[in-house]
Amino acid sequence: MLELYQFELSQYSEKVRFILDYKGLEYRKIEVTPGIGQVELFRLTGQRQVPVLKDGSRYIADSTEIAKYLDLQYPERPLIPTDPKKRGLCLLIEEWADESIGVKSRKALFSAISQNQDFRKSLLPTTTPDVLKTLVEGVPNDILRVLGLGVGYSPDAIRNAIADLKQDLEALTLLLADSPYLVGDEPTLADFAVAGLSLLLKFPEGAYLDLPPAIRGKGVPGLADNPIYAPFFAWRDRLYLQYRRLPTSSTTTGNPSAPTSIRIE
Repeated sequence: MLELYQFELSQYSEKVRFILDYKGLEYRKIEVTPGIGQVELFRLTGQRQVPVLKDGSRYIADSTEIAKYLDLQYPERPLIPTDPKKRGLCLLIEEWADESIGVKSRKALFSAISQNQDFRKSLLPTTTPDVLKTLVEGVPNDILRVLGLGVGYSPDAIRNAIADLKQDLEALTLLLADSPYLVGDEPTLADFAVAGLSLLLKFPEGAYLDLPPAIRGKGVPGLADNPIYAPFFAWRDRLYLQYRRLPTSSTTTGNPSAPTSIRIE
């Protein structure tokens, strides 16, 4: 069985999960513990970032490279069109989504959780002990803002990211106004990239992730609840219903949406 080394709330991991589900491939989610788990991942793959896909004895890093690998090794339900213009557009949108929505959505979500303690607590996995939930909820907003400065999330950077995301969502809404997908009449890598990378802007309604039910369908204020972008999120939610599988006991243990807990060897 394929194994996906991931963070549950990584939007790049969600992009790969979307692709695996679309292709109908069975896989096991392996949550990489930040810190020590990333050291082990580096020992195995030469890099610390997720997602990483393991297929047999082979490790494939980076969500785009994973998508290309899966299309080559598991060609049913292809992701990348063969028509030259559609192929070019598909790859262009996928790369843009990685660098725009994928990067800026982190800043937008950070802004939301630094301002709302309840939202911050709700993002913790359902298996998080109550004592840790209380600790996280009690972190002062000012401390989070200082931590944000340390990773480049200044007020100006956050404000600019949210402004860019508003333009991105408007553009996507317009592109999808009279088309079921971003490139032609069939879903492509472009669709799953955009849908998966928008994870942090608004969480899906269904139990696709190890998150409390209260957070499902919620997201960044001003983006997730803006009626202007409602058609985009409706399109995104339709992709979830059509192509994203709900976890089952065959792919998870305990909580049906929780990643499988195994040791990296």
